Amino acid sequence: MSFHSLFFSFFISIFFIGCNSSEEKKLDSKNTDNYSSENSKPRTISKEFKEYWYSGKAEITSYNLTQERYGELREGTAVTIFVTEDFLPEAQVKADNATENTISVLKLNSTKKFITGIYPYSIMTSTFNPIATANHALKVSNSVQEWCGHVYMQLNNRANFEVMSHSYFAKEADENFKLKKTWLENEIWNLVRINPAELPTGDVMVIPSFEYLRLHHKDISEHNAFASVKQGDSLTSYTLNYPDLQRQLTLFFRNVFPYEIEKWEEVNAAHPSDTTRLITTATKIKRMRTDYWNKNKSEHTTLRDTLGLK
Repeated sequence: MSFHSLFFSFFISIFFIGCNSSEEKKLDSKNTDNYSSENSKPRTISKEFKEYWYSGKAEITSYNLTQERYGELREGTAVTIFVTEDFLPEAQVKADNATENTISVLKLNSTKKFITGIYPYSIMTSTFNPIATANHALKVSNSVQEWCGHVYMQLNNRANFEVMSHSYFAKEADENFKLKKTWLENEIWNLVRINPAELPTGDVMVIPSFEYLRLHHKDISEHNAFASVKQGDSLTSYTLNYPDLQRQLTLFFRNVFPYEIEKWEEVNAAHPSDTTRLITTATKIKRMRTDYWNKNKSEHTTLRDTLGLK
């Protein structure tokens, strides 16, 4: 089923070009598919995408978070930071400088902070999607910190998906293995921003979000999901429903470029003490575009007030 033909036939086919000559060279390079054995599909690049994403600024959005944990709803905040950067496809790390060996990626750093009783949770997930080609994310990493300990897992997209996971839980400690390539729930967020017409629909195999897998102590594997879209007057909703996990994620994003994500909802299998299927929600507080990496002086603390962050 084609998401584009059903819901986005009126959209202009998408985007991309760099903000300077070196970016253009990278995006047009014949070597951008060397990092993976999968069949790369080049994307069309628009001036609109170039002007928004290669302006030297990141897009930061803060959200009021209501997070289900241990059968209760917890109040907190979430932040998404979308930014383009130069990426070394072989080492799969951010490049110090743009060269003929780097490619351009859209990176999402997504964070959550909330309190469970006496102790806090801090969660961060980073996802790196190539811009010039319609391939799977090149890399996904996730860490969860709380007073009991911390966990970390990382996926690298090479000939296969290579997964490394570390945890203070004995059953999950120090894992290294490979998976066949399939859709990643984490990459969906970047795909919404790059080209929502490419979102998978219908019955699909998906590796759930790393945050979900760690918080719920699930094996890292693919699961059957049904993906669907619903277009409203100003927002489109995209839903992934996993029947065997009793999990559902819905993203709500703007119908027109740059397809900002306004809110999301998650419903997971009930905790033993939860009989009501509590819903995790995040709703936008504030959005800004800024070169935040240059805003690290005390005088810039007021920008957190602007974002509604304490």
